[in-house]
Amino acid sequence: MAPDRDLFANFERMRREMDELFGDVLSPSRRGGFTPAVDVYYAADPPRAVVQADLAGVDPAQVALEVRGRELVIAGRRRPAPRDEQRVYQQLEIGSGAFRRVVALGADVDEARTSATYEDGMLVVELPLARRATRSVPVRGRRDGES
Repeated sequence: MAPDRDLFANFERMRREMDELFGDVLSPSRRGGFTPAVDVYYAADPPRAVVQADLAGVDPAQVALEVRGRELVIAGRRRPAPRDEQRVYQQLEIGSGAFRRVVALGADVDEARTSATYEDGMLVVELPLARRATRSVPVRGRRDGES
């Protein structure tokens, strides 16, 4: 694995450990909000970026996707569980509410060919990499006497 990927994996692990250690003090997801976890990877055949978002309990009709240059914006809302007066909670960790997640992509993508599927609480967005047109550039020599 490349050193930069290890570095980012370590940051994510460290963030999770800090969340567990400090609980409500540092973790925005525990302040009544919801931030979906995402994985981003690149596949070769066909060349594409793939973003997976954990949206368990989210109605897919409540999800909006937008591709802006090298960013994918995932926005929506997870409704809170219905209140039941018979329940006495010991622990509440499942966040609800509006969310907006901006995912940076490491390559230009073809927005027109982007597709998304939602199954078993997992949103999978496939973003085909943009094909770059190549162009030949003629090389001209300097003529005698010109500066």
